[in-house]
Amino acid sequence: MSTVGTALVIGGGIAGPVAAMALQRVGIDAVVHEAHPGPADGVGGGLGLAPNGLSALGLVGAEEAVRDIGVPVPAMVMRSWTGKELARFGSADGSPVMHTVWRSELYRALCDTAERAGVEFVYGARLKSLQDNGTSVTASFVDGSSATADILIGADGVRSTVRGIIDPSAPGPSSTGLVGFGGWSSAKIPYTDGAMNFVFGKRAFFSYTVEPSGRVGWFANLPRKEHMSIADVHATDLGSWLRVLEETFAEDRVPAVQILRGSSPDQCVTSGTLEIMRPAPRWHRGRVVLIGDAAHVPSPSSGQGASQAIEGAVHLARCLRDLPVEAAFRAYEGLRRERVERITTAAERTNRNKAAGPIARVLRDLTMPPIMRLFAKPDQLAWQYDYRIDWDARVA
Repeated sequence: MSTVGTALVIGGGIAGPVAAMALQRVGIDAVVHEAHPGPADGVGGGLGLAPNGLSALGLVGAEEAVRDIGVPVPAMVMRSWTGKELARFGSADGSPVMHTVWRSELYRALCDTAERAGVEFVYGARLKSLQDNGTSVTASFVDGSSATADILIGADGVRSTVRGIIDPSAPGPSSTGLVGFGGWSSAKIPYTDGAMNFVFGKRAFFSYTVEPSGRVGWFANLPRKEHMSIADVHATDLGSWLRVLEETFAEDRVPAVQILRGSSPDQCVTSGTLEIMRPAPRWHRGRVVLIGDAAHVPSPSSGQGASQAIEGAVHLARCLRDLPVEAAFRAYEGLRRERVERITTAAERTNRNKAAGPIARVLRDLTMPPIMRLFAKPDQLAWQYDYRIDWDARVA
């Protein structure tokens, strides 16, 4: 039985509600403290949720709620700018290799599930400082309020306040050199059996999928050396950015331009510059620990960001169930660090291919087909997608 009875979860994004539900399952009462004044409904673009992430959600009773809002993707197809198929990934049994979902809808599904389970959310609680008292932790918030619990979990994202308190010298995120855009299109594109197409274009990266209804979902990664916040991108209206994207993909022999022309600005979103952060040097100190993007950001190119945050939250609860606090935090990091390091490294390679310059692009296009033929097999990705958490196994 856990030696911990209460927890403060700082951050109510993806990892926070999952952590609270997982902790509740092991008998720990967790309250989620979110800096924003209210729920983050309508915030964020599309993302991929991998089978390993969905499986982990099943352990906290949220899998079906998320399946209901997701679109299953039965296969992923890699293409060159000429439209040539370089590789195709699919599961042997025909089950989806991922589900696509809008982040805002995923957030809503997780929060609704957590609230139905009795998890309390406190909004407008921006962390100012914390005090580790040896047997408890007290969090002080900008509005003057405070809260105390046995442990504190930092799930406060890529610019984590908790990470800075644990380790003031910890490096933050770095730019991938790519700006993210995405949206929906009414363009009439032939149905692709639900497969998601990834196109390594001449000048940028483009992805699209056609739903059975005919609606087309897409996202693009546009190389930009300068860092651009969401506000920076919005300084130019999205209609103008759509025209920039049309010009960028004009030479590619894929339906990118047609899809972009069928998109309206009010159906598009931007994430600004995509960021990546290798796992933080230090994940815990005393009775304080990090999860999700506060500890590691493998970048959207991994297709694993949300899934890794979910896995980590579930593993942390298992460790706290079976071990004293200090040993639990060490075991949690031991279970997670090597896996997220490997996923982050793979994402870095993908980002380099997306942002390839003229010479690197030629080399990429020459070498990618034989590399894909050699390595693009279902079992090559099994270590990512087939990963399953054995909830009942005792953590040593």
